[in-house]
Amino acid sequence: MNSLETAYIAGGCFWCTEAVFQRLNGVEEIHSGYMGGNIKNPAYREVCSGRTGHTEGIKVVFDPTVISYRTLLTVFFATHDPTTLNRQGNDVGTQYRSSIFYTTDAQREIATDLIAELQKSTFESPIVTELLSEMPFYRAEEEHHNYYNDNSEQGYCSYIISPKIQKLKQNYLHLLKTI
Repeated sequence: MNSLETAYIAGGCFWCTEAVFQRLNGVEEIHSGYMGGNIKNPAYREVCSGRTGHTEGIKVVFDPTVISYRTLLTVFFATHDPTTLNRQGNDVGTQYRSSIFYTTDAQREIATDLIAELQKSTFESPIVTELLSEMPFYRAEEEHHNYYNDNSEQGYCSYIISPKIQKLKQNYLHLLKTI
């Protein structure tokens, strides 16, 4: 059996990030949750207040023989705006900041190199994605898991997440699972 790896990323609302990464071939598990804060086991309402210091993020368990960490991060940067501090569209607050929590020195190096490359080639504004060592990850409440798939007709999903999925299909069709 292949050895799986774990990535932790935050790119705004975890409903959006989860929906994108669920569709990638080689991604074995996705868990929505909270990282980077100053209390243990925060609840959604606490995180949304902005007082806990957590960001909404996802834990991605993936098979590196199918999809590389660099490719995961490339999709991450292509499906959110890493140049807006504490904001993704109308979602505003520190809980929506762009973050990468690396688990190894190799992940840190890959992320650092990719950010530098993208800053030169793709983004005019500075990339503000924070790059931090792994911190405790607290799973979000069950109603936040598989949110888009269970609620795709809901307004937020239709207007915010569906366009991200379309962009993913247009630009990364070769990376998507066949369902």
